[in-house]
Amino acid sequence: MEILHSGFTLDIPSGAFPLSTDSMALAHFVRLPKHARVLDLGSGCGTLGLLLCGLWENCHVTGLEIDPVSHEGALENIARNGLEARMDSICTDLRQLPFPAGSFDLCVSNPPYFTGGPASQSHGNARREDLCSLEELMATAAKAVKYGGDVFLVHKPERLGQICAEGARQGLEAKRLCLLRHRTDGPVALILVALRKGAKPGLTWEEMALHHPDGTPTEAYRAIYHTESQEC
Repeated sequence: MEILHSGFTLDIPSGAFPLSTDSMALAHFVRLPKHARVLDLGSGCGTLGLLLCGLWENCHVTGLEIDPVSHEGALENIARNGLEARMDSICTDLRQLPFPAGSFDLCVSNPPYFTGGPASQSHGNARREDLCSLEELMATAAKAVKYGGDVFLVHKPERLGQICAEGARQGLEAKRLCLLRHRTDGPVALILVALRKGAKPGLTWEEMALHHPDGTPTEAYRAIYHTESQEC
C-alpha cells in the first residue's frame, strides 16, 4: 500500500504496474484547467488519477484499462479514497473509445515504451505495445480531446521523433518538452511531452534532474515527490 502526498492510498494488485518515477513526473508536469475532464489512457489501477485528484481540485478523471485485474484494483482504490464522484475506471480497449469525439479537456498516458523485445513476466502488456501501438494511442487521444485540448505523455527519449510525427498526423502539435535525467550528470532517461489539438507550431523545452552527482535529491525531486524543501 502506497500513501500519496495527498493522503490518498494506492493499493497495487499483483501484476499491475507499480508506482514509479514515470507517473510521479507526469502528474507533476500536467497542467489542468478548472473543472477539467481528464481521460487516462491505459490507466492501470488508477495511479495517475489518484495523483491528479490529489494535486488538482475539482478535476474528474476517467480511466480506460484493458486488464481486468488492474481495472478492479482501480475501482477499489477509487472507493477506498472516496473518489467515486471524481474518478471512473472503464474496462475496455482504449482503441475503441466509448465516448463521443471531443468529450475531454485533455488526455494523459503513461503508455508501454517498447515496440518489441522480450515480454515482461511481471507487468504483462504494460511494457510492450502488443495491444496498442503509439500510433493507435495518439489517434485515440486526438479523437478524445476537444479542439485546443492537451495530451500529456511520458515516454523514452528515443521515441520523441515518432511522438511528434504521429501527433502532427493527428492534428496534435507538440508544445512543451521536458528532458528528465536521473542525475544531473547523466543521460536523458525520460521525456515528458505536451501536445495541443489544433495548435500552431511553437515548442518550449525544459530540463529536470532528480539527483545531484553525489546522490542527494534536487529541488525537482522534492517537487515531484512532495518532500520537505531542506537538504536530506
